[in-house]
Amino acid sequence: MSDRKYRQRGYQDSGDDSRRERRKPSGPRPSPTDRPRGRGLGAPKTEVFRCHSCGEKQSPPGVQQFEEQCRKCGTALHSCVHCVYFDTSARHECRQPVKEPVRSKTKANQCELFEPKVAQEFGADSADQSDARSAFDALFKL
Repeated sequence: MSDRKYRQRGYQDSGDDSRRERRKPSGPRPSPTDRPRGRGLGAPKTEVFRCHSCGEKQSPPGVQQFEEQCRKCGTALHSCVHCVYFDTSARHECRQPVKEPVRSKTKANQCELFEPKVAQEFGADSADQSDARSAFDALFKL
């Protein structure tokens, strides 16, 4: 028995680790398929274009359709806020080099660099989840 009150390691220890047993994992390592998956990994996804103002799902405007408007709120869809390159921290709020900046980012413009901002959202499962049991099983299906 040692003369010390507590058994924590400290500066007085000799470095002899024979007293401590090191545990090694027993058995084979689990394969990556046995591990939990991330949120939404493998879930069905759909690509959607949403209005910046009201959030209504829209068909993405064409590159040359400058006057297209939202069906619900009437906002111009060919505007900077609906573009992939819109970034408030970038110069002229666009990630692409522009010749002359657009004044209003929410109004319709004639920008040739416009590409509609399409996002991926989780789609609905095709399985019938009318009762609670099938909904619970769907949460943990691999």
